[in-house]
Amino acid sequence: MTTATGAKPHPIFLAGRWVESDEPLVVANPADPDRPAGATFSASEAQYEAAVEAAVAAFAVTRELPAYERGRILREVSAGIAARREELGRLIATEAGKPIRDALIEVDRAVITFRLGAEEAERIVGEVIPLDLNPASKGRLGITRRFPIGPIAAISPFNFPLNLAAHKLAPAIAAGNPIVLKPPSRDPLTILTVAEIIEAAGPPEGMVSVLPMTRELGDRMVADERFKLLTFTGSPAVGWRMKERAGKKKVVLELGGNAGVIVDDSADLEWAVRRILVGGFGYAGQVCISVQRLFVHERLWDAFMARFVAGAQALTLGDPLDPATDVGPMVDPAAAARTQRWVDEALELGGRLLAGGTARGTLFPPTILTDVPPTAQVCSSEAFAPLVVAAPFTAFEAAIGAVNDSSFGLQTGVFTNDLGHAWRAFEALEVGGVIVNDVPTYRIDHMPYGGVKDSGLGREGLRWAIEDMTELRIMVVAQPG
Repeated sequence: MTTATGAKPHPIFLAGRWVESDEPLVVANPADPDRPAGATFSASEAQYEAAVEAAVAAFAVTRELPAYERGRILREVSAGIAARREELGRLIATEAGKPIRDALIEVDRAVITFRLGAEEAERIVGEVIPLDLNPASKGRLGITRRFPIGPIAAISPFNFPLNLAAHKLAPAIAAGNPIVLKPPSRDPLTILTVAEIIEAAGPPEGMVSVLPMTRELGDRMVADERFKLLTFTGSPAVGWRMKERAGKKKVVLELGGNAGVIVDDSADLEWAVRRILVGGFGYAGQVCISVQRLFVHERLWDAFMARFVAGAQALTLGDPLDPATDVGPMVDPAAAARTQRWVDEALELGGRLLAGGTARGTLFPPTILTDVPPTAQVCSSEAFAPLVVAAPFTAFEAAIGAVNDSSFGLQTGVFTNDLGHAWRAFEALEVGGVIVNDVPTYRIDHMPYGGVKDSGLGREGLRWAIEDMTELRIMVVAQPG
């Protein structure tokens, strides 16, 4: 087998040891199906069991790990990722098909994520609570403290193979929890390479395992009672089924959506067009907060759409390793074929095609539709594709209602220079985040991030992830007398 990297299969990271199995895992190259990106291994049942047992045993050590040591580990991981920036960026581009410019940005974000993890590790604080609210509680006060929850099962997705895995690894280490990470089978090589950096930072034995595994073994991990928390990022259908099987453990779900954008009549037109082109078509739309539904005030409609369509048609579609590429391939032929079916359905239902619309292998050009009924799959489901459905509106309140007419609620972008409309959007939109004068695709790694309705449960972002990965305990102190 010839791979794009020319390397031997990468071993998997089992509780501080590098191991192989009898189940090779070939990693496809989305841009060149005839030349795999590389190879690794799927963990065996025995290796999975060894990783879980090691995590359970390690908790006795990690729960006592002082803040300065947790911070040191995370800072060294951050520095190690920065030192291998080009290598990791090229690996993401090769195995995930992400344009190299975006891949390098993802590496930079992971550097920040681990650094923020170190900072949060050193400020996990409690509070003093007065309890003397009635005569029977005179002379008593409460002191709260957060304690690590225990072994964590983590499952990360293909679209951000480094940084979304980092959003599980960094807070777990920061809180003092062992973690077993199942990376995506489509592109596990990036985080396995980062596991080399984690190993060099010297966490306690058994604290971190990175194990590609079959779906059947992943299902076993979801239901495994030895884990105290399951954190999953991926599709809504899969995530909610996992919650049903998770048992008594705490569950955090960061799922998808069909993110909406409102362009109000007071918006900065050129800025809105520029940002929505990025938000709709970056990484071929394979982002859970990619712009999918676009609502433009009727007074701006003609001017906005002319610029938006021209901008989409000017984007460069091609090789993810070419720095000039704006839109790379979709992750596999099945994803491109599904997008084609959904576009064809929208047209059959009366929609009009303004740009793109026809797959070329795994490449799908930036596609813009209008006049599509809201029941069409391109509106009602998560497209996860370089596809935007646009519609005009007359009243701001109607645009809010159109965004809310969805089973999802992750983030929404609102382009407006009307402060009243910004506040109204914040109050009325049924989402986890309202992004004013930018796209819903915006995220920086220390902010609380997550959704409502079918889009998820709980929040990520280092501080908020640590809250889920710890248990709050109160000590009540009474003064005798």
